[in-house]
Amino acid sequence: MSEISTPGYSGNPVRPILDEHSVSDDPVAQFSAWFKEALVTGVTDPEAMFLASADNNGIPSGRIVFLRGFDPNGFVFFTNYNSRKGREIGTNPFVAVVFHWKEIERQVRITGKVQKTSESESDEYFSSRPLDSRISAIASNQSRVVPDRKTLDDRFNEVKLQEGETPLRPVHWGGFRIVPSTFEFWQSRPNRLHDRIQYILKEGKWIVERLYP
Repeated sequence: MSEISTPGYSGNPVRPILDEHSVSDDPVAQFSAWFKEALVTGVTDPEAMFLASADNNGIPSGRIVFLRGFDPNGFVFFTNYNSRKGREIGTNPFVAVVFHWKEIERQVRITGKVQKTSESESDEYFSSRPLDSRISAIASNQSRVVPDRKTLDDRFNEVKLQEGETPLRPVHWGGFRIVPSTFEFWQSRPNRLHDRIQYILKEGKWIVERLYP
């Protein structure tokens, strides 16, 4: 097996210390502060998150999705409910997500249980999307086998002709909200002695702990 050598992270010495005694008591507030910093420092796609789900046999799958909003109630993304992730969440609602912000040497991990957003939330977001993205959401039988590209393109054109300029959200497409039960905030440090601060929800209260790197 070939070995891969990587330089690792520099551990920027001017970055504020991540300490269990100075972080916010609220992990969503802590995430918000880090997310804002990722936005203003030019992180590429800071809203991109790796989403891991598993079927009812425990077989995992993962993909990148985009965070479309968050607040104390949870973290929201949108998808086709009939996709692989949608079907897996339907039978096993527990997921994990990871945000990796390389430019600022930070990572956030979240685990939690998923629930659907309200229909009004899904309708509002669907209507805000570009027209062709809405058409794609209607035309695509996501994660299913398609014979060839022509079949997909023909289906898109057919739906676009049928739906016109104001397509309605299909019932198989909408939002999911991840209701967190754990957070982990990771920050690079020299010599791989990285900071890892964990939040665990116990009896309605967030417990803050430091982990070995």
